[in-house]
This record gives sequence, C-alpha cells and structure tokens, in this order.
Amino acid sequence: MSALSGVSVAGVLYIVPTPIGNLEDITERARRVLGQVAIIAAEDTRRCRKLLQLLDIPAPHIIALHEHNEAAAAGGVLKLLDDGQDVALVSDAGTPLLSDPGHLLLRELWARAEVPTGQPKVVPLPGPSAITTLLCACPLPLNQFSFDGFLPAKAQPRKQRLKALLSAESATVIFEAPHRIEATLSLVAELAPARRVFVGRELTKLHESLQLGTAADLLVRMRADSAQKGEFVLVIEGQPAAPQESLPQVQRLIEIIGEEIPPAQTARLVAKITGRRKSEIYDLAVELSISRDAD
Repeated sequence: MSALSGVSVAGVLYIVPTPIGNLEDITERARRVLGQVAIIAAEDTRRCRKLLQLLDIPAPHIIALHEHNEAAAAGGVLKLLDDGQDVALVSDAGTPLLSDPGHLLLRELWARAEVPTGQPKVVPLPGPSAITTLLCACPLPLNQFSFDGFLPAKAQPRKQRLKALLSAESATVIFEAPHRIEATLSLVAELAPARRVFVGRELTKLHESLQLGTAADLLVRMRADSAQKGEFVLVIEGQPAAPQESLPQVQRLIEIIGEEIPPAQTARLVAKITGRRKSEIYDLAVELSISRDAD
C-alpha cells in the first residue's frame, strides 16, 4: 500500500515496459516494480507468468486486461487502486499503450483526477520499445516522424490510410504482421515507388534483421526468404519537399506582380507559384513596395 506522510492514499498505477525479445533489456527499476506490486494487469497472463519465471521475479496476483475485456477489467483495476493496491500494467512485450490495450483504463483514471486533489498516481517507466529500437538505427531523415500503429486490416481502408500517410513530408512508423507485410509493401510500391522503407524484424532477438530499400526491392528480398516470422516495424520515408524557387527569382516575381496588385494579393499569388511561405513573400512585397514609392 502506498502512503504519504503516514496517511493511506490510493494505489499507484505503474506503466512497465518489458523486453521485446532479449531478456537482458529488462531494467532494474522494472524488475523491482514487478516484484513489489500487489497486482499485475497483463495483456496475456500466461506470457506474463512465463516472463516473470524467466526473470526470476516472484509472481504477484496477475489479472487479464486485453482488447476483448478492457471495458470490464478497467473497472476492476480502478477498484484495486481505490483500495490502495499498487498495480503494474504490462503488455505482451515492449512499452504498454503503444498499439496495446490500457488506454481506457488510463483515460478513466485521469478523468477521476479532474478535482482539486490533482493528478492521479500514474508512474510511467522508461524501457524497451520496438519503435525507438528501430529509429535509432534508421538512416532515413527523422527530424519529424509520426507513429500510426497497425494499418487497417481491410484492403480499401488500408489503401486510403496509406495514401494519407504517404502525403506527409515527415517519416511514418508503423507495425505490421507477417501475413500482411507483403501486401503493405506492395501498396507502398504502387503508391510511392521511389520512397525508401527501413524495415526491422525480430528486433533484439537471435534472427534480428534490418533492411533498407524501396518497397519493390524489399519485396524481392522477402519473397526469397521463407522465414517471415515475428512482428515487423517499418519506417516509411516522408514525401520530399517541393523544390522552391531561388530568392532572386522570387524577388523578380514580386517586382513584376507587385506593380499591378497590392502586397497582400501579391503574397498569396507568389506563394502559390513558388511554394514559399506567404508571410515571407508578404514581407518582401512590402519592402519592394516601399522602395518603389521612395523612388
């Protein structure tokens, strides 16, 4: 039971990452928390027990919290927390709540905190994640990226979602299952044939694989490899930014167009032609207008 200044308070919900493959990736803090909480809420109770056994961690009481029972299980976990029990939330592997169940529980817990007493006692632990594991080895530009989890299973929604993701200039990170990896790469090859894709398979495990290429290149390699096991993580290169006109060319356009229309209209028109920011064009148009008036 948690306590503050000797007064009993509600329990703590710990968000605990577990190894995505290599057991050596468990953190000392995660090991300690899993060994001291009263309850573990696990996506798969059998896998959780097996993991604790392999890590030599004494198993506390384990309850199931997965996508098929989350609505009911979340209420039970909230009751345990209300009673002062500390609970650790774990997924099958990696960091919970990244395309894993648990969001409903977390949402309800924060909703209860909208009172003067402040925030709920949620403690997220850092640790293994297939996303960050792949990103730190990725040679594609990653100043910006978005994470989109799993694409829709049905073909048409899947294609529409991928189209939207491919239109972004930032890279996109997605998860993919072995039985759908070829279909996804085929779609990328169809919609953006020149786009590069970085693929990780069996990350941190014995047969870990990292590959870079166009989707068509990767398809050829994968079809030659019969052992497509494990979950895939993909980083899809962002759409290249549209080339911009050079500054002297932009200034010349502003001079020509600005002789006929005011700076605000000039800015809108030149920005559409050149791909540059309207605010930048407007400032230049005003400067040139002032210069012309002075002459």
